[in-house]
Amino acid sequence: MEIEKKDIRSLTKEQLRDFFVANGDKAFRGNQVYEWLWSKASHNFEDMTNVSKETRTMLENNFVINHIKVDQMQRSEDGTVKNAVRLHDGLIVESVLIPTETRTTACVSSQVGCSLDCNFCATARLKRMRNLEPGEIYDQVVAIDKESRLYYNRPLSNIVFMGMGEPLMNYNNVMKAITMITSEEGLGMSPKRITVSTSGVSKMIKKMADDDVKFKLAVSLHSAIEETRNHIMPFTKNFQLPELKEALQYWYQKTKSKVTYEYVVWKGINDDKSSIDALVKFCKYVPCKVNLIEYNPIDDGEFQQASDEAIDNYIKALAKNDIVAKVRRSRGKDIDAACGQLANKS
Repeated sequence: MEIEKKDIRSLTKEQLRDFFVANGDKAFRGNQVYEWLWSKASHNFEDMTNVSKETRTMLENNFVINHIKVDQMQRSEDGTVKNAVRLHDGLIVESVLIPTETRTTACVSSQVGCSLDCNFCATARLKRMRNLEPGEIYDQVVAIDKESRLYYNRPLSNIVFMGMGEPLMNYNNVMKAITMITSEEGLGMSPKRITVSTSGVSKMIKKMADDDVKFKLAVSLHSAIEETRNHIMPFTKNFQLPELKEALQYWYQKTKSKVTYEYVVWKGINDDKSSIDALVKFCKYVPCKVNLIEYNPIDDGEFQQASDEAIDNYIKALAKNDIVAKVRRSRGKDIDAACGQLANKS
């Protein structure tokens, strides 16, 4: 019976060094292999040319590298690139490259499907099949960095965890991936260029603050009225607004890092004065900014883009209260790559 080989990227550098010593080799071999796996993002042992053929065979006999493969790539007329990424077990997630004049942002996935049940989001209609491993999250970033260099002649500048899945429901793997993305032994990116977006899992927001993370936090809020929020995102009944408010105050007190609220305005759902007033009030709890996001319908159901006038009313009310707000136009709509559209139609 064939034993299942372990993914070598689940080993720490120390464990790799120990493996080589236990197999009668020098500890520094572990450092060499670790560099191939992370800094050079190698996907097969044959690439590791500074270790002997015997060593590569030994690695082959003991381990696998469960890397991703970009199965299909689509380019939007606005320059956005969407990758359908095939995982080692045949499952597929999507990640997106979003270019602007000055930067390139990778929008990466953290779960296959999603743990949550937001009614307006196509990804939520796929049940959560599994969490992504740290290496699979890392690989998405490496792939988009390559595409950024190829198409835009510059390296990736920012990463947002806003793809498929709720990152805080895959906490340990997301944190390990970010550690490698920011490590000098990995991609060496600044944590200040990374934003983790959550639908408001309060206790995990506090845990991030306790873990002294250096990246930025975004919260998909969409309504500061409990009943409306529960209707839009039913799971938030378990993460009520008072608890979220307290978690965000704790986050700010510990990290001194502003929170970004992601907020979609829908016709007849949260485009009225009471919704605007509730948001303004919620924004006063911690220093923050608001991204008002254009909605991308996923069918002809109840969720429809609000009028420009409704968006203007939000902007005016927030500005009047000295709250920074921006309208985020969606990118990649023609290839279903925009917010809330990632659903593996392919």
